Amino acid sequence: MRPDRASGLTGAALLAACVIVTGMPAHAQSAPVDVCDVEDSDLAELSGLASDGSHWYAVGDGGSAVQVFVLDPQTCEVVSERTSPVDPYDVEDLALAPDGSVWLADTGDNRHDRKTVALHVVPPGGGSTLYRMSYPDSPHDAEALLLDRAGVPYLVTKEPLGWAGVYRPAQPLDPNATVPMERVGTVSLRATKTPGGPLDGSMGSVLVTGGSVSADGTLVALRTYTEAYVYRSPNADVLEALRGEPVRIPLPNEEQGEAIAWEPDGGLLSGSEGNEPIRRVSGADGGPSDETEANPAPGGGDQAQSDQDQPANEDGMSTGRSLLFAGVIAALLVYLVGWRRRRS
Repeated sequence: MRPDRASGLTGAALLAACVIVTGMPAHAQSAPVDVCDVEDSDLAELSGLASDGSHWYAVGDGGSAVQVFVLDPQTCEVVSERTSPVDPYDVEDLALAPDGSVWLADTGDNRHDRKTVALHVVPPGGGSTLYRMSYPDSPHDAEALLLDRAGVPYLVTKEPLGWAGVYRPAQPLDPNATVPMERVGTVSLRATKTPGGPLDGSMGSVLVTGGSVSADGTLVALRTYTEAYVYRSPNADVLEALRGEPVRIPLPNEEQGEAIAWEPDGGLLSGSEGNEPIRRVSGADGGPSDETEANPAPGGGDQAQSDQDQPANEDGMSTGRSLLFAGVIAALLVYLVGWRRRRS
């Protein structure tokens, strides 16, 4: 085998190996049910949510200071705040660490022109620590933060074609230096017909707008404007989870859904901009539902269940077949490029 062709095929194999493609979902235990209304004007652009079982932690998309709102999960009322005078650029998500610190993902970049992105770590006592990071390739807009049990943050980018990049720091975070990130995978999401979101058509169903990791690290959730995808890892490994087959849960008719959060009992919380209700999917971890008989939120019910019965890859391709297809296409492109070079 020629050295150039061998290296080309090796590259194609590596490309195929790093692609994480959604596959056939299982069924959710219940449709989203309204819990309470978010009425605080500071959360009109709700973009991130977390839960410790006793309180919810929320962040808005905007403001001139780091600000985490602590909510009563029964009423959605703000009961306290964590603040820091640091002025963030564009906070898009948050995650709750085992030590009670809240991590804010200052990673929004609609114009794709930021040289660095940032994480703000806000401990229970207030104040914050700023960590800067840079992408290894080009600027990206990222609205999903996944924080594993070891404190390693993963960013999932927001891509209009549905091929979201997964990035993590390539070395320990340092408050005194910009830490480079490495791309460790790609999550592929396919368009669905679930209604909702700010965009016409089905583009909103593939844009990743939020993420959450369960307290024990075995469950990972990614959301778009219209769906949630639930991944499992018995080893509490984020990348291992994202390589698995997800459960797709429709979240219909949210104005601009960007917040998602696991609760300790296996429920999944969903929130939207526009001071809309926080909704809950009971038994999203696959456990028994305590809300099966409850009335679903408007737009749920038969439509949500019908759409959920469809595969996450609407062309019906399994993960293995999708990876094989991606590898074949990549290999073909490499071969054609090499052939043209040899001809010229």
